[in-house]
Amino acid sequence: MSICGCNRDGAHCAEMSMVCLTDFEEYAKQHLSKATWDYYAAGADECCTRDDNLLAYKRIRLRPRILRDVSVSDTRTTVLGTEISFPVGIAPTAFHCLAWHEGEMATARATEAVNTCYITSTYSTCSVEEIVAAAPNGYRWFQLYVYRDRKLSEQIVHRVESLGYKALVLTVDVPYTGKRRNDIRNQFKLPPHLKVKNFDGVFQCVPHCCPIQESAGPEEYGIPANTLDPSISWKDVYWLQSLTRLPIIIKGILTKEDAELAVEHGVQGIIVSNHGGRQLDGGPATIDCLSEIVDTVQGRIEVYMDGGIRTGSDVLKAVALGAKCVFIGRPAVWGLAYKGEEGVREVLQILNDEFRLSMALSGCRNVAEINRNLIQFSKL
Repeated sequence: MSICGCNRDGAHCAEMSMVCLTDFEEYAKQHLSKATWDYYAAGADECCTRDDNLLAYKRIRLRPRILRDVSVSDTRTTVLGTEISFPVGIAPTAFHCLAWHEGEMATARATEAVNTCYITSTYSTCSVEEIVAAAPNGYRWFQLYVYRDRKLSEQIVHRVESLGYKALVLTVDVPYTGKRRNDIRNQFKLPPHLKVKNFDGVFQCVPHCCPIQESAGPEEYGIPANTLDPSISWKDVYWLQSLTRLPIIIKGILTKEDAELAVEHGVQGIIVSNHGGRQLDGGPATIDCLSEIVDTVQGRIEVYMDGGIRTGSDVLKAVALGAKCVFIGRPAVWGLAYKGEEGVREVLQILNDEFRLSMALSGCRNVAEINRNLIQFSKL
């Protein structure tokens, strides 16, 4: 894998090899506009939680076992009973068309080709219908917010269910949007040629046909501000269950208390997530929360995780601590910025190759052999 680090006009630069995910990060930083890069890179406030998501993995050490005959290895696993090629999927991230002209359609094709799970964002710059048409055999979940106008949420739930999405990922850590300083400094807005496609036309209606008007206030990340419902509570899980037969996964849990409540409310999974450090700054790194949540859940529902995954050994550590699957956000966008569908495939392939190698070097022949005995926490 090599790139001609050239610009969009094809101007020639020196070749560089794409060896690891940070190579894609560097490429994206050089080639995206400052406002777009700042949007994707943003953490809340001082970015402490964003940065700790990565640093936390470096505090965890592996305890490799030797002489285990790792001549054959198998990275496959299942999520909600569906087999995927390895325990890494794509987390819901917004506005893929900012990174590559085909946006989420390219991401969907890449994850279909690699045979893993793609969680489509509500804030996609391609519609759910376009994403399905681009990758009709892909395995997809849909990430959902609850809006003050519940009809918006209801309509999108029915749309994705009819399109064959396999689960709803209810994101619960955004009653209000975190303060992302560079977005404020840059006065970040979607460029005029892009839209939040799933709500195309919804906010441009005439005053009597829609309870939320464009004139209701300033735009925030592509839709009118104050559209999300800050009154969302546990009872809304029951409301959502009344709308759909799809499994419900709650994204944004960081404590054992909320993990227990999730189980009690009958959801099918938890994504341990701090929104990539974009919401509450000063909260814990996700990998540091994983053990207590896994111990609380006790296998009653599946536990997944996102935040800070950059190498195959990071994946191995998360799986050893009990994650059924991990999801990557920013690295998928870097892959898009590099080469669209092919770039996302390369990011996933590098992670898969690194994960397989880390497994073998740790003495694990398949995912079932990965467990907490593989982990020691550094005293440094």
